[in-house]
Amino acid sequence: MYSSWSLRGWLMLEKFSLPHVVHMVGLYSGTMAADLADLAPARLVPTLRTPEGTVVGESLAMAETLAERHPEAGLWPKDAAARTTARWLVAEMACGFSALRGDCAMQLSHIWEGFTPSDAVLADLTRIEKLFAHARKISGAGEGWLFGDYSLADVFYTPVAARIVGYDLPVAPETRAYCRALLSDPAVLRWQDQAREVTYDTEPYALDLPRRAWSLD
Repeated sequence: MYSSWSLRGWLMLEKFSLPHVVHMVGLYSGTMAADLADLAPARLVPTLRTPEGTVVGESLAMAETLAERHPEAGLWPKDAAARTTARWLVAEMACGFSALRGDCAMQLSHIWEGFTPSDAVLADLTRIEKLFAHARKISGAGEGWLFGDYSLADVFYTPVAARIVGYDLPVAPETRAYCRALLSDPAVLRWQDQAREVTYDTEPYALDLPRRAWSLD
């Protein structure tokens, strides 16, 4: 429900039908270090272990490893210009947008009402929309997935979409439509349903704001 990077890691495998087994880690219960001990030196989620036993930490490394191991799966766009652009968008997402990520922790539980984004968050949103527009210019995809077919770019921006919807952030109609497409995807809905079965003694990232039920309308 709350781990944006875990969602990305899972979608890389789930959306491209790559065989995998999921192991839960106590990210908010204080057991994460112990749970990841046999995957050292990895220390964060998600972490991947290949069938041969090689441990891969960091989502970008996981993405490239899976694309290399499964070229038939189409994790990156086939077109060279689109593929290069998709890598750019993914890399910028992985290391950028610190205000959006810091002020608007991802959650798929409800929508915060009355959240006022800072100037830095608004600047991140402007940059994200500029990147989306550039991706569509390169790919020719006027709507739907950024590069026509679903790709790792869509994987990496799914938690961004959750932040936009979950905090009711101001974006253009075409950006909100893309967010709805990402978050109404059957795989994301399965993740959301499964996440609701997990309870927390203290709600992560709680705000002193009213909330309403999660909705993509």
